[in-house]
Parts: sequence; C-alpha cells; structure tokens
Amino acid sequence: MATDSSGPTLTSEVSPELPTPTEVNDAKVSRAQMVVAILAALSVSHMLNDVMQSLLPAVYPLLKENYSLSFFQVGLITFTFQVTASLLQPLVGMATDRRPWPYSLVIGMGFTLVGLNLLAMAGSFSSILVAAAMVGMGSSVFHPEASRVARIASGGRYGFAQSLFQVGGNAGSAIGPLLAAFVVAPWGQQSIAWFSIGAVAALLILGYVGRWYQRHLNELKQNPRCIQLDETSGLSPVRVYAAVGVLLTLVFSKYIYLVSLSSYYTFYLMDKFDVPVQSAQLYLFVFLGAVAVGTLGGGPVGDRVGFKTVIWFSILGVLPFTLALPYANLFWTVVLTVPIGLILASAFSAIIVYAQELMPSKVGMIAGMFFGFAFGIAGIGAAALGWLADQTSIEYVYSICAYLPLVGLLTALLPNLEGRG
Repeated sequence: MATDSSGPTLTSEVSPELPTPTEVNDAKVSRAQMVVAILAALSVSHMLNDVMQSLLPAVYPLLKENYSLSFFQVGLITFTFQVTASLLQPLVGMATDRRPWPYSLVIGMGFTLVGLNLLAMAGSFSSILVAAAMVGMGSSVFHPEASRVARIASGGRYGFAQSLFQVGGNAGSAIGPLLAAFVVAPWGQQSIAWFSIGAVAALLILGYVGRWYQRHLNELKQNPRCIQLDETSGLSPVRVYAAVGVLLTLVFSKYIYLVSLSSYYTFYLMDKFDVPVQSAQLYLFVFLGAVAVGTLGGGPVGDRVGFKTVIWFSILGVLPFTLALPYANLFWTVVLTVPIGLILASAFSAIIVYAQELMPSKVGMIAGMFFGFAFGIAGIGAAALGWLADQTSIEYVYSICAYLPLVGLLTALLPNLEGRG
C-alpha cells in the first residue's frame, strides 16, 4: 500500500510543473520573435551609426574647398577617424569577453553624437581632426560589442546574424553621401548637426538592446552550465594563429581597395569625367548601395556552403572588374562599381564568422580585432593613397589598386572548418 500510494503522490506533485507542448511551442515562438527583434534593432542602430560616420568622407569635397585642404590632409582626416576607431576595438572586445557590459553600446553612440556636433561646429583643420577622433571612438566601442550581441541572438545562424548586423552599417554608409548631397551640400557644414536626431534615436534603440542583453546575462548566471569558456575549433594554436594572419591579410586587400573608392571615388569622377559634386556623390551612393546588398548575401550563403567558399569568391572573384575599371568611360565606371561592391562586400561577414569559429571562446576579441584592423588599415591606406594621388594622379591610384584582389589567392592556406566539432 505504501508503494502504491507513493507513486500517484509523486506524479501529482511533478506533472503540474511540466510544460505542455503548446506552452513549449509558444515559448519557442516568443524567443524567435525576440531574437529577430534584437537583430533588427542592432541592424537599425548600426545603420544610424554609420549614416553619421559616413557623413565625414561624404563632406570631404566641402571641407577641402572651405579649408583649402590637400589630398594628404583629406587622407589625414580619414586616418584620424580610422585609427581611433581601430585602436580600442580589440581592447573593448577582450574586456567584454571577460566581463560583458550591456550598456557599452549606449556609451559608444554617445561618443558619436558628440563627434557629430563637433564636426558641425569645427572651424579649423585641427578641430575637424578632433571631431573625427570622437566619431572614431564611438565606433571602437560600438562595433565589437554589437557584433557579440548579434552572435548571441543568432540562434546558431551566425552568418545570417552577422550579415544582417553589418548590412545595417553598409546601408547607413550608402545613405550618408545621399544625405550629404541633398542636405549638407546646399545648407553647409552646420547642417551636419541636424543628424543628431538619428543619434538620439539610436541611443533609445540601444537602450532596449542593453536591457535584453542584461536579462540574457542574468539567465546565464542562473544556469552556469550554459557558459562555455573553453570552446575550441579543434585546430592547433599554430594553425589558428596562421589562419587569423591570412584573414587579416585578406581584410588588408579588401579595405585598401574599398577605401580607395569610399574616400576618393568622388574626386576620381570629378577629375576624370568632370562631373559635378552632387552627381559624384550620387554615383558614390550607387557603389555603397551595392556594398550593402553584397554584405547581406555573404553571411547566409556562408551558412549554407561554407565561409571559406564565400571568402574565395568574394575577394578573388572581383579581380576582372577592378582590372577593367581604370580603362572604362563614365557609364561603365558606374556599372563596374556595382559588381565590385556586391562581390567584395560579401567577404567581411564570412571572414568575421570564420575567425570566430577559429576562436569561439573569444568572439568579442575577434570582432574587435577585425573591425579594428579594418578601420585602422583603411585609415593608413587613405593617407597613403592621398599622398600617392598628390604625387601622381588619382587615376594612377586606381590603376595600382586594381591588383589588390590578387591577395585572395592566400585563401588556399585556410583550413576547412566544416564538420569540425
């Protein structure tokens, strides 16, 4: 009797605590909706962030004319922005790998807001450099932690999450020159301050993301077994570091070429084809729009066919178009920049996720390292290409940069990660 009575008693105590299939499905749907909302919020905030950051190179023609700047000085502005954007990123990533800081995204956007207003009020070359540095510091805080949150919210679709996050930034970079053409060009430098509205909107969105991230961290504290600090790719440290070196070299070739277009494309069009400033900025928008679309495709394709395959195609596959660009007329120059942007841009999402798979326990450091290196090498490249343009011509710069995608051959040295546990 005692045995019989104990069975039903145990069942009656446990069964009310077990969720029904409907409750399980509802929880899964609710979680999926939240994940989509977080990824969308990160993408939108990235778009707003990069709209403001892209105003800097978009107003170069205005600043060059107003302050009688040389191409080298224009390159120094980019150098200042890119270097400050790059130096702190790996450090921020390493720090948040050890101790996540959910509201660091809000702080990063605050730096960008301050820098934007300083740029609107700048009255000298030195004050422009200070404004560029503040905007760069905003990027150094924003990018590594936002990339980490995107991976956390991915549900295992790392390529898709990274692409969705990055496409927001590229869309913002494409919209920036368009806004500069229709707002800043006719209304002047002080009108840059109007874009503070976007910064305030981004602060509100990132506050929402920060609250979600804080709740996620609290859940992990209650379930410490979910925290995996010793994840590895299964490769030896030597192979991991060698692969990271190859990836950084590929980022070098990609971003030197991209900065040749993002910083000097308008000058190239104005110098070679005698197009007006507004038209040149519209053509820049076409290129940057192609970059945004290409970014969106790289991650999801990588989830399906492997990220090494995407890296192969996205860097080496652009070579025929870059070789043809210096010899094209205006129409074909604009046409060629579309496949260049589409193909080349698909690389970065794949590179980031591939690198995080190499070192899965250090995703923040990897994101900071690669975003930081991309920003830094772009800054150094902008200054170097500006100096080269002063010494030779802007057309000569593009004839040299056309061969950079050949570096994509190094992809053959990367290990195959598909199928590794």
